[in-house]
Amino acid sequence: MTADVEAAQATPSLEVRGLHKSFGTVEVLKGVDLTVAHREMVFVLGPSGSGKSTMLRCCNRLEEPDSGLILLEGDPVTGKGVNLNAIRQRIGMVFQAFNLYPHLNARKNVTLALRKVRGMSRDEADARAMEALTRVGLADKSENHPSELSGGQQQRVAIARALALEPQVMLFDEPTSALDPELVGDVLAVMREVKAAGMTMLVVSHEMKFAREAADRVIFMDQGRIVEQGPPERIFGAPEHDRTRAFLSRVTGD
Repeated sequence: MTADVEAAQATPSLEVRGLHKSFGTVEVLKGVDLTVAHREMVFVLGPSGSGKSTMLRCCNRLEEPDSGLILLEGDPVTGKGVNLNAIRQRIGMVFQAFNLYPHLNARKNVTLALRKVRGMSRDEADARAMEALTRVGLADKSENHPSELSGGQQQRVAIARALALEPQVMLFDEPTSALDPELVGDVLAVMREVKAAGMTMLVVSHEMKFAREAADRVIFMDQGRIVEQGPPERIFGAPEHDRTRAFLSRVTGD
């Protein structure tokens, strides 16, 4: 292994330092520090209002941090002079709402950013879109419009759209919370495949069983701070903090 490769792997894929964010007089993030290593899936748990989604949205500047530093592969995400379009191509995001264009079919929903942002030709974009739709098991639905797809299929199109840009990190903000329970499994299966393919992932979700089985590390947030973090077997099996124990007892019934 060369020195350059070793140095690249030593640099966190995503790094958050001293992140603060307020909305009016409400301080939502109170100095969050977080690193995500290459190929790591980090799961963020916590009650509503703990700052999980705000932290995620700050990572690609959908929310503007008040202070702190965010780095992607060592490159600044925050600060003056950052090319946000370039950064957002490198950080894919999947939302709770699918955010698909209803007048475009699945393939065109995926190709839009490839053509507008990446400047690909129609043929190049179509080929990349079909590769991404195949990865999420929807190649046969490429000509269907969102209204002709189930919620789970729409979310899988949204994942394909993010994957098609070949990001270095994927952010998932409650990707299954808008789905009927029987549709959740297909989306989680795609997320497992994305992880197995080596994607770095930061996931905000209440899918506790999935977190136990798939996460490399679990973070518990409360009141704008990271309370504790560790491997899923420790966080779920022997949490150290009273607040973590109380939250998990309530949501898992253990």
